[in-house]
Amino acid sequence: MNSGPTLSIGATGHDVRRLQRIFVMTKALVFSDITGSFDVTTEQAVKDFQQGAGLTVDGIVGPATWQALPADPHTSVLSRGASGSVVTALQQGLKKYSTPATDPGLVDGDFGPKTEAAVKAYQQDRAVHVDGIVGDQTWWVPAGAAGATLASLSGLTTI
Repeated sequence: MNSGPTLSIGATGHDVRRLQRIFVMTKALVFSDITGSFDVTTEQAVKDFQQGAGLTVDGIVGPATWQALPADPHTSVLSRGASGSVVTALQQGLKKYSTPATDPGLVDGDFGPKTEAAVKAYQQDRAVHVDGIVGDQTWWVPAGAAGATLASLSGLTTI
């Protein structure tokens, strides 16, 4: 179950990015809409969601809207030196993307030089900023067929 502060036009920050990630995951927004600024595009996505969920359609994300939204995909920012289960998931997603350049090598949960090189190859292939850092643009840029993303290939999406 989601919760968060009340959000509306003009809000900015982490919680807005989290909301926008959820809407990208549900295909209500596109990856480039993850800006951290609650603008008219985000407001329209909220209103469309509220209408479909039978909620009051006001474009404001309060407790009822937060609770009705699917779970946050928890796609944290990753870079060289990171480790753990999200890195393992990233490495598995890069392997599923299935190009020789994006193979991170051993799936070991360690964001080392091979994983960084694989991320850079993925970023170059998907035409997003090539920096070896896995942030919102890298997680959520379309990865090709059937609306897949690196987040979905990594098993991090909740729907």
